[in-house]
Amino acid sequence: MSADNNVIVYLIPTVLDEQGLNALPAYITDAVKACRVFFVENEKTARRFLKRIWKEMVIDDYEWHEIHKAEEAGRSVFLEALKKNKTIGIISEAGCPGIADPGQLLVEAAQSAGAQVKPLVGPNSIILALMASGMNGQHFRFVGYLPIEQPARIKAIKSLEQEAMTRRCTQIFIETPYRNNQMLDTLIKTCNPITRLCVAASLTSPEEYIKTRSISEWKKEKPDLHKKPAIFLIG
Repeated sequence: MSADNNVIVYLIPTVLDEQGLNALPAYITDAVKACRVFFVENEKTARRFLKRIWKEMVIDDYEWHEIHKAEEAGRSVFLEALKKNKTIGIISEAGCPGIADPGQLLVEAAQSAGAQVKPLVGPNSIILALMASGMNGQHFRFVGYLPIEQPARIKAIKSLEQEAMTRRCTQIFIETPYRNNQMLDTLIKTCNPITRLCVAASLTSPEEYIKTRSISEWKKEKPDLHKKPAIFLIG
């Protein structure tokens, strides 16, 4: 199925923290006003977010579909909206759709259908953490989540550390917020004392925390990261 190449799919970034609305450029509201259909990770929070940036929005005037309800069924609904030349907005829970967040499958469908895909500028924790880390921004790799089982996790950390040292490649990864403290403990116990580790937590919030230290220095200062959204970087 081919879409009219004037059909637009907007990738709409959201705040990383409830108090981070000032991190969003004004033109995002213009894109929201142009949309007729929204594909979102969570309908309730997406509606609340859009009402905060556009108070006059009449929520019931728009179509709403949740991305994860049924991926193949959702893709069919998405393609049908493209076929009807409806301007679409894709919104994930925090940050940018398709970047460590849902949305990629719909964007792939939009590209295959020949629609215009317009990514909008907004906060992304991966990029913000890398910018503030002081580590190599020319050669970096985001590896997502590391294994949960401890032996596999230790093996993965050692592999990332080795690549960071030999190739000067910054390694970026994340963890489920309630396991952040365990991740930090494992990094401190596993990595070489001279390896640099950046911890970036609660980005764009009043409690924002970004520090790059050697592993030996982290042993003297361990922040409490429990249930805080965090990014870890080795370099």
